[in-house]
Amino acid sequence: MIDLKNKPFYLKEEDIKWVNETLADLTIDEKISQLFCLIAYSAEDNYLKWLAEDLKIGGIMCRVMPKDEVCKTVEVLQQNCKIPLLIAANLETGGAGVCLDGTKIGSEMGIAATNDKNMAKALGEVCGKEGSVLGVNWSFAPIVDIDLNFRNPITNTRTFGNDKNMVRDFGVAYIEEIQKNGIAACAKHFPGDGVDERDQHLVTSINSLSCEEWLSSFGEVYKAMIDCGVKTIMCGHIMLPSFVKKYNPNILDEDILPATLSSEIVTKLLKEELGFNGLVITDSTTMAGLNMALPREKIVPLTIAAGCDMFLFTKNLEEDFMYMRKGYDEGIITNDRLNEAVSKILALKASLGLHKNNNLPKYAEIDQTLEAKRFLNLAKEVADKSITLVKNKENILPISPNKYKRVLFYSLESSGGNMGFSVAVGANLRLMEKLQKTGFEVTLFKPKPGFEGTMGSAKEIKNNYDLIIYSANLATKSNQTVVRIEWCEPMGANVPVYMTSVPTIFISLENPYHLLDAPRVKTYINTYGSTDIILDSLVDKLLGKSEFKGHSPVDAFCGKWDTRL
Repeated sequence: MIDLKNKPFYLKEEDIKWVNETLADLTIDEKISQLFCLIAYSAEDNYLKWLAEDLKIGGIMCRVMPKDEVCKTVEVLQQNCKIPLLIAANLETGGAGVCLDGTKIGSEMGIAATNDKNMAKALGEVCGKEGSVLGVNWSFAPIVDIDLNFRNPITNTRTFGNDKNMVRDFGVAYIEEIQKNGIAACAKHFPGDGVDERDQHLVTSINSLSCEEWLSSFGEVYKAMIDCGVKTIMCGHIMLPSFVKKYNPNILDEDILPATLSSEIVTKLLKEELGFNGLVITDSTTMAGLNMALPREKIVPLTIAAGCDMFLFTKNLEEDFMYMRKGYDEGIITNDRLNEAVSKILALKASLGLHKNNNLPKYAEIDQTLEAKRFLNLAKEVADKSITLVKNKENILPISPNKYKRVLFYSLESSGGNMGFSVAVGANLRLMEKLQKTGFEVTLFKPKPGFEGTMGSAKEIKNNYDLIIYSANLATKSNQTVVRIEWCEPMGANVPVYMTSVPTIFISLENPYHLLDAPRVKTYINTYGSTDIILDSLVDKLLGKSEFKGHSPVDAFCGKWDTRL
């Protein structure tokens, strides 16, 4: 039974009355429509009106857009819907998660590297204030995965690190602050990513921890999220075999399903054992980690039958609506389960006051809120406190043009990715330009043709350069299985082989684990991001104008002995 009066909804009698009366007024098709949270790729009026007025969906997620497009999207949707919509965004790093004009405070790992829980609170505040003025009421954050496997291609800097206590405490600080600002938080990705080295976008990944190991790590984290009142939790396409077998001892390995389809994980573990009374949403149902489990026709209704309350995105809109309705007609989704799920959706909306507000963007506050001076100062504080000097074996820092005038600069950079999690292309060149402005003569390395002399002769390098700087701008992103450095052709021309002859600094802007591929560099720095604020702070630290203050939230040495040399 749903308890709407207590955590996390805390509804009053009048709110509960609205939930019950609204539910009773809905047809079966309208109830099914409420289960869907789609995605806003376009601010085109007719498309948005169709979603809100004709389809009557329960919610929508905004991709990153200019502020005017975000506002128009929210306004058209909320003015044309029968029931107010949940408007979600990936507010993981700041208001920049929904709006190109928003503040990027820092990645979760950058926040953790400050070793200051107040910075997680500040992240929640900025996400809450910038998101709410635009009409966002639901944040698909915080990520409370524990980054236990440095090879995992999707967690990485999106997490608060590999320490369960830090993940727990920083996650709670974010949730409490953003929910103060009228936006529901969504802890993800239950039952926990970061153990497997595979990406659930591409394959059903596995959390292989035993029940005891899980309860003392991810279990503690999620229990803390539930206790602090997180309103929603996102379920991942991740298997947790230990608990499936605990609740269903006779199950065959081939019958174990990802959490999104598993009543053992969603209903028995999350709702019953951990006591979560809020709304459960699936992760994106377009991912292969879900779709390789069963035929789509079975997958769609089974997510709701297993205990998820809302269905995120579709592969084919018309087809998935049909599959959901068919699942109800065939009894896969019982009437009680459908009513329970829709009640949770309505209760979430009521807990946010959507049934009482106009839910439109706060136009008068937008310009003074987005990238407010205080928020930009917070971003500067995070950069200053987070940049981490992981190795300093040669004591070549600080550097100066007087000491190291001639710099050979190696740029390692991936192309832009998708889904909003990719690198800011060009950060390496911006860093090079900032160094040039301080008086360094910086030469960008370009491999020579042919095998002989590809890297330049050792004598040439030693005579022509006083310092070598590597800057890696290689971020993890959705649907990418490799996050290691791919050295350039021919013959790995940019591999750091001159570090024993010329002082060398390796800087990683986006991925804290590059020592795996450059283990013997003596000076190594992690910045956890590549904004101009971070780059400016980095240059100040390289020049000795500011101390390195960051604490690594993960094992940057990747568990290898040679990376420490």
